[in-house]
Amino acid sequence: MAPRTTQILEAAARLIARRGVRGLRVEELAAEANVSTGLIYYHFKDRTGILRHTLEFINARAERYTTARDADAAPLTPREELEEILLLELQDTPEVRENSSAWGELRASAVFDEVLREDLARATLVWVQEVAALIGQVRPTAPAPALTGAAERLTALLEGLSMRWLSGGLRLDHARDLMRDALRAELALLSGGVDQ
Repeated sequence: MAPRTTQILEAAARLIARRGVRGLRVEELAAEANVSTGLIYYHFKDRTGILRHTLEFINARAERYTTARDADAAPLTPREELEEILLLELQDTPEVRENSSAWGELRASAVFDEVLREDLARATLVWVQEVAALIGQVRPTAPAPALTGAAERLTALLEGLSMRWLSGGLRLDHARDLMRDALRAELALLSGGVDQ
């Protein structure tokens, strides 16, 4: 991605996280990114293009911070990898706070915006499929529909826990404990009641 495009998308994610999708104005985005409004329209065509690309940007950024590992670190078991990827969405860093807030704002706006709703549905489906594949590595004999159901529940819970934590309704350590408990319960359900 070109540096200017990245600069604009970082600014868009910041503004959406702070003001919501409805509060996103191209003029303010240009000021935040320190570029002209013409450059924004050149790269993204219109407001819908800005929102679509920002959604893709925050998804790619989340993938980076949930999967990046030290090359010298010991390899994780599939169970450890699954837990780590879920818990890395609940960490107190500016990047995660901003990403999670922007995702929540985009999801809330999708209720009223059919194009955004379709884009979010696709992004959510990809996320669910990735988590289901990880669960399948932990429970390889579980049927595909059960893996998908577990992934849907875990990702939905993660979104809810994230919003409660970000809005002050839960302490971060408690949100992470609840996520671990849910993961244990889902894995136990997939193995006939015993989390191995």
